[in-house]
Amino acid sequence: MTDAAMVTVRYPYVYEDVDRHGNVRLYFWRKGQRKVRVRETPGTVEFDARYRELIEQSETGALVVDPAHGTPISGTWRWLCVAYMSSPRWKQLDPSATQRPRRGILEATFLEPVYPGAKETFAGFPLARMTAKAVRVLRDRKAEKPEAANCRVKAIRAVFTWALEEELVRANPARDVPYLKTASDGHHSWTVDEVRQYEKRHPIGTKARLALALFLFTGLRRSDAARVGRQHASDGWLKLRQFKNRNRHPVDIEIPILPELQRVIDASPTGDLTYLVTEFGRPFSIAGLGNKMRQWCDEAELPHCSAHGLRKAGATIAAENGATEKQLMAIFGWKTSKEAERYTRAANRKKMAGDAMGLLGEQKPNKVSHPN
Repeated sequence: MTDAAMVTVRYPYVYEDVDRHGNVRLYFWRKGQRKVRVRETPGTVEFDARYRELIEQSETGALVVDPAHGTPISGTWRWLCVAYMSSPRWKQLDPSATQRPRRGILEATFLEPVYPGAKETFAGFPLARMTAKAVRVLRDRKAEKPEAANCRVKAIRAVFTWALEEELVRANPARDVPYLKTASDGHHSWTVDEVRQYEKRHPIGTKARLALALFLFTGLRRSDAARVGRQHASDGWLKLRQFKNRNRHPVDIEIPILPELQRVIDASPTGDLTYLVTEFGRPFSIAGLGNKMRQWCDEAELPHCSAHGLRKAGATIAAENGATEKQLMAIFGWKTSKEAERYTRAANRKKMAGDAMGLLGEQKPNKVSHPN
């Protein structure tokens, strides 16, 4: 390229660039904003008009780089999340049960403005400013849905817990941010009448009834019920490694095959590798089994019931029949007693209430003996 081919530019924020073919190109660029190609010739009326337009856009923020896309800026919240989602720790998480929903939660925080009406979003938020107050802001943006708000806090905690171990940050600002209280107990726990209603609609010999029996009489999660089969049955027991946390904290469970469950299995169509199969004879995906169970519940006119609710019903029945916390932990694969305590407390409360009801009735006066 000769000197004659160069274009001398003396406009602020306008720069010359030469492509691989030796052609000189003009760009308008201010730090923190995206680069814009200028095709008009300097010194012309068209160039001056375009230049004034770009100056105005840069001052109003129209050219600010969207930090939620492209290469993240080092030292920002999005930069930390991207690093976390590329780490070995992330790869240990279950792709469908944990990675996918957590990615969606974290990416949603990138788009949140740092305050109402602000152009700055949390994607480009410096980690030095990521305090407990900032985490509370992100939590409270979902305050109308407490479960979603708490999932945000949990995801943010996970990122900072990893970052602390990697010495990328000095503190976990989400650690002391409490979860919001929720009025919901989660999935509806089936009643005995609802189980009977489902059984009436789906008799023994149907896949729908087999699914009910597997959930109710084993306490398996949907992720385990979708893959359990004859290869897991031995000497009257089902033995398998729990799907949840199988990579980081594996739990092996052994569950007795109750006579009622065996009777349903023997009378039902099953697959070779899994008891439950699709109409094409293939194992259900986890989501597919959930959708199918949703259909079977709707057919039984139980739109408020779900597969997970059967697991809760099984835990309730076991606790009310006297199962201890340790026994519940063994059946349902819980690693701590926190979940088991919920059911044993409720069962004990029900038993005490039943025992105490007689005390509310009219009491006969005690006989008092008098000396002659």
